[in-house]
Amino acid sequence: MPEELARRLGTTDAVVVGLSAMIGAGVFAAFAPAAAAAGSWLLVSLALAAVVAYCNATSSARLAARYPESGGTYVYGRRRLGPLWGYLAGWGFTVGKTASCAAMALTFGAYVAPDLARPLAIGAVVALTALNLYGVQRSAGVARVIVAFVLAVLTAVIVVGLVGDSRVTFGWFAYVPEPGLTFILNDLDSTREMTAVYRSGFPPDGFDLWGVLQGGGLLFFAFAGYARIATLGEEVRDPARTIPRAVGIALAITLVVYALVAVGALRVLGPMLLSGSVAPLSDLVKEGGAGWLAPVVGAGAAVAALGALLALLLGVSRTMLAMARERDLPGVLAAVDPVRQVPRRAELAVGVAVIVLLLVADLRGAIGFSSFGVLVYYAIANACAFTLTREEGAPPKAVPVLGLGLCLVLAATLPAASVLAGLAVFAVGLAVWLARHRRR
Repeated sequence: MPEELARRLGTTDAVVVGLSAMIGAGVFAAFAPAAAAAGSWLLVSLALAAVVAYCNATSSARLAARYPESGGTYVYGRRRLGPLWGYLAGWGFTVGKTASCAAMALTFGAYVAPDLARPLAIGAVVALTALNLYGVQRSAGVARVIVAFVLAVLTAVIVVGLVGDSRVTFGWFAYVPEPGLTFILNDLDSTREMTAVYRSGFPPDGFDLWGVLQGGGLLFFAFAGYARIATLGEEVRDPARTIPRAVGIALAITLVVYALVAVGALRVLGPMLLSGSVAPLSDLVKEGGAGWLAPVVGAGAAVAALGALLALLLGVSRTMLAMARERDLPGVLAAVDPVRQVPRRAELAVGVAVIVLLLVADLRGAIGFSSFGVLVYYAIANACAFTLTREEGAPPKAVPVLGLGLCLVLAATLPAASVLAGLAVFAVGLAVWLARHRRR
């Protein structure tokens, strides 16, 4: 019988963990590439991402309440669809999110001191891994402070976006320039040259379905942190009640915050300027007449990256623990510290893996497969939820069906390089699984 983790997290703690994962560094950067894809229809892309997130969150919450164990969709896939599907979900999550950990650490370092980004990233991983070894309650306590600060920064951004100056001549549905057209943005303090990158043939006011879908796919990943609540299922008190409530509350807060940020960004910058920005929320406060807030927004992005990194380290280590228990990963990683009640070896393994990646690769532009892996992960979760019966707490059948279909559609609309990299990662994982089971 494997050692179990202690149930120490209440509803508030679970909500905070979910928020720290969802309201992470993505909100400070995701709107620019999404606007480049969707243009004036950015809010439609956001609504699409929210629908996918709702379906995935509902399916995940019902499954987590049914199977309150560490591992998330890895566990659900094994129980509902068979060992291979569970393994593929766990493999995609572990590999992809380990790379995401490195990317979040680099994001933190880049915001604090770009010239020292890599050493600062390694220091952040070491510090947060050490924090996690002291117990999940302390991690949740730190996440609470991080979430409070980031929400305060985003509240200031929203206020500027809704009531500050607006430099958009044509409103939200602004004229879309020709592909590659360079334009001048008259800043408060200087004149900056920015380039709007739009796909050829994008009509000024027309609806582009492919662009909206791709924008939804890019924005979806800013919502994906609710999986962290499910992966901590073994450490939540009264999971059948707590997990669905925590997922619903965290998702609702995140959706409201993101919608208000998007409205403010479109009002102040418009899709044209928003798509060409490398720091969209910083540009929002500058163009909105509150340039003094820009350093605060930068600090918020750095802290948000730390919050996302903390939640990612927790989630990956718990999935690794579950896979080790089933011998899909080395069994030595299944040990639970008898005093702290944490998967110490799994947490150390994740920390070491992230540091190795930071030492040997620049991952800020090389983790497209992580996005692909997340959508496959949730597609499997929705397929599992579809098999639940009414007595097992099944959601309405339309929810997992819609979630599964949209996950596959959004995965297909990702850039070709991301899709190919994701397929390659899953092919390697499948080969490893077949080799291990052939030996058994």
